[in-house]
Amino acid sequence: MFDQVAERYDLTNDVISLGQTRRWRRKLTQAIGIRPGEHLLDLAAGTGESTLPFHRAGAEAVACDFSLGMLQVGKRRHPELTFVAGDGMNLPFADDSFDAVTISFGLRNISDTAVALREMCRVAKPGGRLAVMEFSDPTWRPFSIVYNEYLMRALPAAARAVSSNPEAYVYLAESIRAWPDQRALAELVAEAGWSEVEYRNLSGGIVAIHRAVKPRRSGPGVPGSPEGAAQSHPGRKG
Repeated sequence: MFDQVAERYDLTNDVISLGQTRRWRRKLTQAIGIRPGEHLLDLAAGTGESTLPFHRAGAEAVACDFSLGMLQVGKRRHPELTFVAGDGMNLPFADDSFDAVTISFGLRNISDTAVALREMCRVAKPGGRLAVMEFSDPTWRPFSIVYNEYLMRALPAAARAVSSNPEAYVYLAESIRAWPDQRALAELVAEAGWSEVEYRNLSGGIVAIHRAVKPRRSGPGVPGSPEGAAQSHPGRKG
C-alpha cells in the first residue's frame, strides 16, 4: 500500500493535514532536542521528509522504513540522507546504537506496537531519547465530534483529489480511530522499558508527542500530561 502512494505521499499529507504536517515536524525536532553529531534513527521515515530536520540540525540521521517504494522515492529526492530498509519489529541495528529514536505517524502501521517500542529501546543508548509523534484523541469533546466526521468523510474525499491510491486513506482514517489515546500509549511506552515517559498535545490533541528516556538502570516511567505542558514523574519539569 505504501509503495503505491510513495510518489505523492508528502503532497497528500500536506493537503489532508491542512498544512499542519510541517509545523508538527518542527515541534518533534524541538521535542527530541537533537544536538550536532548525535546518531538518530528516524523510523517509518517514508521518503525522508521527517528525517530532513534532524539532518539539517547536524545529526547523523538514518531514515529507516519497511516500504522499498518509499525509500526509492526518498533516495531520489534526498540523496544527502542515509536510507535503510528495516522492519520495526526486528530492527537491523545493534544494541545501544543511537542517541535518539523518533517515529512520526508510523507506529500505528507496525502490527505489534509493544514489540516495536521494545526494539526502539534496544537500539537506543542508555540515556538515549525517544520521541513518538502520532495522531491522538482531541481533548475537547465538541471538537472531537467534528474531527471524527472529518476523518471518515472529508479526509478520504480530499485524498481522492491528490493521492494515487485513495483507498489507502480510508485505512488511515480507520487506523486513527482505533488507536490508543494519549495516556494508553504512554503506558505502552513505559511497559516497553522506557522511563520518564511524558506527552504533549498539539492542535487540541489531534496529534500528541510522547517523549521518554532509556534508563541507565531499569525502571518504568509514569505517564501523564495536559494540553500545552508535558508532565511525567512528580516534580520533574516538562
